[in-house]
Amino acid sequence: MSVTAHEHVDDHAHDDHGHHHHKETFVTKYIFSQDHKMIAKQYFITGVLVMGFIGIAMSLLFRMKLAWPGESFSVFEAVLGKWAPEGVMDADIYLALVTIHGTLMVFFVLTQGLSGTFSNLLIPLQIGARDMASGFMNMLSFWMFFVSCVIMLGSLFVEAGPAAAGWTIYPPLSALPMAQSGSGMGMTLWLVSMAIFIASSLLGSLNYVVTVINLRTKGMSMTRLPLTIWAFFVTAIIGIISFPVLLSAALLLIMDRSFGTSFFLSDIFIQGEVLHHQGGSPVLFEHLFWFLGHPEVYIVLLPALGITSEIMSTNARKPIFGYRAMIASILAIAFLSTIVWGHHMFISGMNPFLGSVFTFTTLLIAIPSAVKAFNYITTLWKGNLQLNPAMLFSIGLVSTFITGGLTGIILGDSTLDINVHDTYFVVAHFHLVMGISALYGMFAGVYHWFPKMFEGKLMNKNLGYVHFWVTAVCAYGVFFPMHFVGMAGVPRRYYENTAFPMFDELADVQVLMTVFALIAGAAQLLFVYNFIHSVFYGKVGPKNPWKSNTLEWTTENKHIHGNWDGPIPEVHRWAYDYSKVDENGEYIIPGQDFVPQSVPLQKDEVELQH
Repeated sequence: MSVTAHEHVDDHAHDDHGHHHHKETFVTKYIFSQDHKMIAKQYFITGVLVMGFIGIAMSLLFRMKLAWPGESFSVFEAVLGKWAPEGVMDADIYLALVTIHGTLMVFFVLTQGLSGTFSNLLIPLQIGARDMASGFMNMLSFWMFFVSCVIMLGSLFVEAGPAAAGWTIYPPLSALPMAQSGSGMGMTLWLVSMAIFIASSLLGSLNYVVTVINLRTKGMSMTRLPLTIWAFFVTAIIGIISFPVLLSAALLLIMDRSFGTSFFLSDIFIQGEVLHHQGGSPVLFEHLFWFLGHPEVYIVLLPALGITSEIMSTNARKPIFGYRAMIASILAIAFLSTIVWGHHMFISGMNPFLGSVFTFTTLLIAIPSAVKAFNYITTLWKGNLQLNPAMLFSIGLVSTFITGGLTGIILGDSTLDINVHDTYFVVAHFHLVMGISALYGMFAGVYHWFPKMFEGKLMNKNLGYVHFWVTAVCAYGVFFPMHFVGMAGVPRRYYENTAFPMFDELADVQVLMTVFALIAGAAQLLFVYNFIHSVFYGKVGPKNPWKSNTLEWTTENKHIHGNWDGPIPEVHRWAYDYSKVDENGEYIIPGQDFVPQSVPLQKDEVELQH
């Protein structure tokens, strides 16, 4: 960016920042705020703490049903009301819980909760900008997200029940209001909520892209950006490309449901009666859904990987290994993720040759993923590791990314996939590689940047350690046995398997997984307690508690709208000058093993050719 443009932005932001200093009412500061740091908190509280809590609670309810089929639980009756007569969960509500759990976790928690929180918090701070390119658009993006959350939760209270076609909402279950109880008003609200959600996501993504391209401070070239920013930037681009396709699928589905069209319906019989639908194809919906659905995996995963890169380098006190290779792998993953969607459809009757093409592109994505995994391990190698909670969650992410990714090789192969498709093997794979990995990245980010969100306060480290170890043991306790249940042929989304005697011997495994799930759920309450307690009573740490190099740690702990009270610092080096020594073997800054990006190159110092 040119110096002139930089000065112009700086002046404009100074006016803005001065304007925001005197009269800020409660409403302008906490509700309709245009400050990216406040919007990040709003996303976190709405998307992660509220929607995440509801999503996890749902999973615990249906896991109890799977572990103890036919048993009566008073908690079912208390929470589900008429859907659990005498404390026994109804089959219809089971599928509805699975549907809404998947929707909340994939979209509301791991997409907007993760990206909305950390893209908002870190992009302006790490590139040296006063705020996002458009504060108003940023605020609008959050409030549309909030409205979509309210509508989605509102669908839980519809008389006929919430949407119940699985989170992938395949027609005809989702296209025919009379198909089952969860295909009525609950399904319509699901579609309306997702349409608003996608609009919110697009507004946010456009804002992130424009901010990264236009508002970088002087000296912040693209090859000096922290890997967090690269990950958020590329994630936003994938979202802009793929989310509109899901929006088109949702709009066509609304037309099939309400206006008599037949985009996804053909030759449907209900109780012997022929419905007037011809020429449509449910497989067309699958193509449209998975064209978003697979990039969505990386929309969820890439921000977590970017956060991990930053935290790992900081806490290993070493430069990140292979900076340019990491950027190349992010770009390669982004490109390949848009040409692999067909591996979700191997048993939909697609041409076997097309299946082999999708197998090839799917297996290719293992290469950039492996580059990332090896680079993380090499960054840790011989590092001076600071094993704080953020670092432990980052290492946990690398573990689940590798173990979950390995099973993807089986699911990505069109011949091997047939045996385990639609079994618990699939559930185990995507929960490890996407769900748990992304949650670990999010937890790592919260522990690491909590001081930036809440004016220098630190979370309790000991509670963080308990949170990590209980969560790590229980996550594998739930999803590792699930692979074997899947290989034994147990189908997913069945509310009980008592009708199949061959699965009786696996009943104890279901109990084991459920016990682990309940303990993991309790551990998240510990995190929520630690978070809320630290917001009000947390110990205030130093300005740069992790001795990190990136620009956000040059700002004061006190929040101001505009980030820096004086001029924005200039950047003179990349973000990973840890343990850098001169020709005499001395640290560049005597007695300090890190060199912030804003420190000019010293006499005779050579910038690393990363």
